[in-house]
Amino acid sequence: MAADSDPQGPKTVRRRLPGVTIKPGSVKQARHEAGMSLAQVGKGRVTAPAIYLIETGRTRPSLPTLEHIASRTGKPVEFFLADPAGHADETLAALADLEAMVSDGRFTEAVALGQSLLDLGTSAHRLGRIRYFVAMAYTQMGQNERAEALLAQARAHFEAVSDGVMLAECLGAEASLAYLNQRPEALALAEKALAVCRALEPVPLPIEARLLGILATAHVANLDWDKAVETYGAAIDAAGSFADLGLLATMYRGLSSAYKELGQMDTAARYATRSVALLEVLRDRIALARSENSLGLILMARGDLPAARRHLDRSIELGEETDLQLGRSRMLLSLCELCLQEDNIDRAGEFAREALALATRLHEGQNVAEAHMWLARIADKLGDADGADREFAEAIQGLEQLGRRESLFHFHGVYAEILERRGDVAQAYVHMKKALEASRPGARQLQQEDQERASSA
Repeated sequence: MAADSDPQGPKTVRRRLPGVTIKPGSVKQARHEAGMSLAQVGKGRVTAPAIYLIETGRTRPSLPTLEHIASRTGKPVEFFLADPAGHADETLAALADLEAMVSDGRFTEAVALGQSLLDLGTSAHRLGRIRYFVAMAYTQMGQNERAEALLAQARAHFEAVSDGVMLAECLGAEASLAYLNQRPEALALAEKALAVCRALEPVPLPIEARLLGILATAHVANLDWDKAVETYGAAIDAAGSFADLGLLATMYRGLSSAYKELGQMDTAARYATRSVALLEVLRDRIALARSENSLGLILMARGDLPAARRHLDRSIELGEETDLQLGRSRMLLSLCELCLQEDNIDRAGEFAREALALATRLHEGQNVAEAHMWLARIADKLGDADGADREFAEAIQGLEQLGRRESLFHFHGVYAEILERRGDVAQAYVHMKKALEASRPGARQLQQEDQERASSA
């Protein structure tokens, strides 16, 4: 029979197989070491013949399939991965481009490039770093759930390959995201990240300084101002041996917020001004937007409303230029507060409602509660007692669900003052008691125990 009469048809040029490039024999080795059959490895996702084709190199697994094989055999994904000859330089360059895009604020481009790299078998061995940088982009875009999922996957990757440096970075990123999302686990994650970093030999000082800064922001979230100041100071000391102006700017902004809450306005203004000056030089518009907001709040607290207006307006403008989502509701609430001080009640209401809608969409629970609080104060200014009561109820309920005792103390106190001014002394007293309970978490329990003892006597 002639060659061209092959019943399977004419020969075609063999194309490069799609999927993840793996080390020859790695799947078979993992299966044998696990004492599993082909069917057992594929159980629930892949057929036994498909596992056989992967083992013999006739097909390449997709990344989800490889992760399934890794899970079934008890091996990390990295056990199987190989970087094909001729592609290492290409993928390293692409990873460098991805990191640069995130640093430059080109987040949409970063997500597109990162996803394309994850889809390529040549890049799978670097999936931890790729997922980390894509998560950073999603964080800035306000897509929190996607960022959280990628960071969890990246953390598992770094743990599997014992990459302590990137594990510390990843935990720090998770702590920052928890802080931005106003979740209580931010402090524990930051402490864990710092512990991982300090276990490295030698300790990478830039990472330690950055993680100290994240830990300090977690103390800010818990309204523990003294610890925040102390930790920011330690972060600045750690950063003193290298020139990371962006990190110093972040530290200065955090210190300014902490000193503001401690009532030291001159010191707060000094640090906030330093932060803005550094970020102007670095042209980091997202960080600059946040620092401008901090400086505006400090100037407002000092009674300099015209200067506060300039900085808060610029904060919003920078946020619009960079399409900033996460944290923008906080800037809108700052303008709401300023408008109330300027007696521009209608405009204050517009800012509060816009902040509420944005914070609700991004699941920023603390900012949702604060928006309701400002709407309550606006309703009170307008003589709408029922509206004020409804908004305060929403605000307090939200804070109770979040377990924010310090904020509850403030909100109940503000509400009590409004009720007393209305002449509703009884309800004002109720909320003053609740403020006291929030400031002393054991007070209610002690009171109940006293009542039980009195009733049983």
